[in-house]
Amino acid sequence: MKRILLHFSAFLARSTYTTLVAEMPRAWTPGCFSVQAWGLSFLQIPPDLPLSKEVGRDLRKMRLSIIMPVLNEAPAIAQTLLALQPLREAGHEVIVVDGGSHHDTITVATPYADKIIQGPRGRSHQMNTGAKLASGEILLFLHGDTFLPGRADRLIIEGMNRKGSGWGRFDVILSGKHPLFRIIEILMNWRSRLSSIATGDQAIFVKRELFEAIGGFPEIDLMEDIALSKILKKYGRPLCLYQRVLTSSRRWEKKGLFRTIFLMWFLRVAYFFKVNPKRLAKLYYPKIEWHE
Repeated sequence: MKRILLHFSAFLARSTYTTLVAEMPRAWTPGCFSVQAWGLSFLQIPPDLPLSKEVGRDLRKMRLSIIMPVLNEAPAIAQTLLALQPLREAGHEVIVVDGGSHHDTITVATPYADKIIQGPRGRSHQMNTGAKLASGEILLFLHGDTFLPGRADRLIIEGMNRKGSGWGRFDVILSGKHPLFRIIEILMNWRSRLSSIATGDQAIFVKRELFEAIGGFPEIDLMEDIALSKILKKYGRPLCLYQRVLTSSRRWEKKGLFRTIFLMWFLRVAYFFKVNPKRLAKLYYPKIEWHE
């Protein structure tokens, strides 16, 4: 039965992807489709799109502030930050906001970041703290286990200029090789595209002036990405980039695929019915001490 389920999952992933590629309107992309292999094949917008003179000037002027909230991420954060060094060399800044790590997270991160900040625990609090010290025109909120695609700065700035968007996010791929991850990715990306709701794993980016105008992330202990998206979508639909960030599937693999899927949906439904996010955070992060 298990082998049948795995084969069916792989077939469904391939079939769903084939259908999406066949039916997706070309008007949604600025160029022709190209396909790049990553496990299964995934849709990708060509990276070398021609820039108008106006967009080119804006591209040179605008800077990203990449804000990364971390907590006990010492084993993995160096690799993530190392991948951001080309963006630092291009003039963008990296801000790491630690929420009280017991590990050597700050020591490991210091050589690879422009600013290291210690803030109150909780992603929303940490990201708001980092945003207050950011100098870039665009804020990019990146998890410590997530990797941006190549030329992320160009993709964001050019896309926002071309579409007139105030905010947006990337599509996502999960690091795990299990066939069910391919289905989860497709559902995550298309649910987000249809609902205009982005999750933190998709590397949300937003113009700083808009972020400040709405008061930043609602300072809640969980679902801050959903809450922010609901506010931002009132100001316009997000720029949904087809290029993908790679995020770790360690939680899914450690806790179990189906158990994690059930937990995620339970938390979303509970949040919809106004359950206190602090209570939800205790379910999602059971080993973290939350102070009332």
